[in-house]
Amino acid sequence: MTPREAIEIRPATTDDADAICRVAIRTLRVSNARDYPAEVIAELAAGFTPQRIAAFIAGRPFFVAIAHGTIVGTANLDGATARAVFVDPDHQGKGVGTSLMAAVETLARARSATTLHVQSSITAEGFYKRLGYVCVGEEIRGSDRTIPMEKRLAPDAAG
Repeated sequence: MTPREAIEIRPATTDDADAICRVAIRTLRVSNARDYPAEVIAELAAGFTPQRIAAFIAGRPFFVAIAHGTIVGTANLDGATARAVFVDPDHQGKGVGTSLMAAVETLARARSATTLHVQSSITAEGFYKRLGYVCVGEEIRGSDRTIPMEKRLAPDAAG
């Protein structure tokens, strides 16, 4: 078992957009490339531009995970859906993704969501299952296959 890293989760700022793009693109090209053809990876990676990510950060809650002073992961909440959950391949399996999803789930509960949705890649399906998410279908667009998943959120004990 890989040891857990000391992880800091904090809200992203627009200044983090470049680092978020680097993490997302590297994850796509290293981790997701095992499960998807090159053209799907290229299309997905093209969507990660600093300008686009900065606009998303300005419009919805975005989190980054920091390890050793470097952004190593990201996730955001769009309504009741977790989006753009990426962990740098060198930091996968060390609690980064779990910490990011805990932050997203906590915020979703605080916003009265009873179910959190995620559009999982083939690559991340096992990760989400370990966190209690269940598959609710399958979406195929050409060579791109994703797995819609969801998790019932228990009410916040403090609320």
